[in-house]
Amino acid sequence: MDKIGKLELEIGKILERNKKVEADKAWETSRTRKILLFFLTYFVIVVFFIYMGLPNPFINSLVPAIAFLLSTMTIPIFRNFWLKHIYKR
Repeated sequence: MDKIGKLELEIGKILERNKKVEADKAWETSRTRKILLFFLTYFVIVVFFIYMGLPNPFINSLVPAIAFLLSTMTIPIFRNFWLKHIYKR
């Protein structure tokens, strides 16, 4: 394979990798993911609270599930601050 063919192949690989990275980032920042994480967290905590025999598991599970949701929503804010003010390349 000649140099141009190799370069075209490498560029194709880079473009495919970029598509995957963009899709991964879109998923990581999507509302769908955050809502799914909220409900999965809530469900796991409800099951745990029921298993432990704690009172009002359906209501008491809201607090940690909401806290987890808020943490996933605020992390990008802190990440952007960190990238802008602390991380120096």
